[in-house]
Amino acid sequence: MANVALDRTEYVEQAFLYKLLRERLADQMPMQELLEQARYELLATTKLPMAIDYLLTELKHSGLMAPAMYKLGHYFTAFQSYLVAQAEADVGRFTMGAALQILESEANFRIAGGTPQGMFMFQFEVLCRNRLNYDKGLTAISGDPIFDTAWTKWILMLRAQIGLVDFANLLLLASEEYRDRLLAAEESIENKGPFLFGAREGVIAIGNRGKDPLFLFAAMQRHLGYPPVPRPKPRNDNPDVIPALMRRVERLESRIKLMEEERRGGIDITKFYAKGQGRIPELDP
Repeated sequence: MANVALDRTEYVEQAFLYKLLRERLADQMPMQELLEQARYELLATTKLPMAIDYLLTELKHSGLMAPAMYKLGHYFTAFQSYLVAQAEADVGRFTMGAALQILESEANFRIAGGTPQGMFMFQFEVLCRNRLNYDKGLTAISGDPIFDTAWTKWILMLRAQIGLVDFANLLLLASEEYRDRLLAAEESIENKGPFLFGAREGVIAIGNRGKDPLFLFAAMQRHLGYPPVPRPKPRNDNPDVIPALMRRVERLESRIKLMEEERRGGIDITKFYAKGQGRIPELDP
């Protein structure tokens, strides 16, 4: 079923749900228990509690939520379902915590009256920063109800050009700044466009051609006002991040040393005495 824009109340409850799950997921609670608890904290007059019931049924049968979200295409957007599917995948480093944080930010942007320009840049930046599949990701983005037919066609066209053409140039060609330049040069704008971005975004794209796309994203985020995309946390290979495990390893090493000493002829227990203990006072010099 085609996705349609929901009432603002639904997005308010969605943002609350994603925040609730993200915070409680840090306590290592199973997602099934979290959803069962959260269901009773949501506004009963919205459709979200019914959607959660369906998610719980799928979660109990397959252990996954994404298949149920795809089936509820009239409620969850394809991009929301795609993020959850990537977080539930066995491969990759995209976590459920990151997905929930992104979904929360996206829902809050909709509540604030987010624009198609800002929503596209936010969702596309999510794909880039988390190294998600461009083809599947852009296809999911194109089905968002915030985009009209012109936006959908342009996003789907973008799939074939991303990686081959500088993204800043692609934005410029789809901006009113490019249209104004063509008109000023008395050139035809037929078969050009669509001009989906404003002149301001076109100027930003010109200033970031040939640069790291992250600079373009940062500038767009400042001027379009969409939420900052959560940054993936770098992997920390330092073993000190798991001190409890390290203490267990140290205790095991100590036990192994004791066993080796016992096999060699006994254990000298005097080395375990604290300083000044275990001596016979009258024999001390």
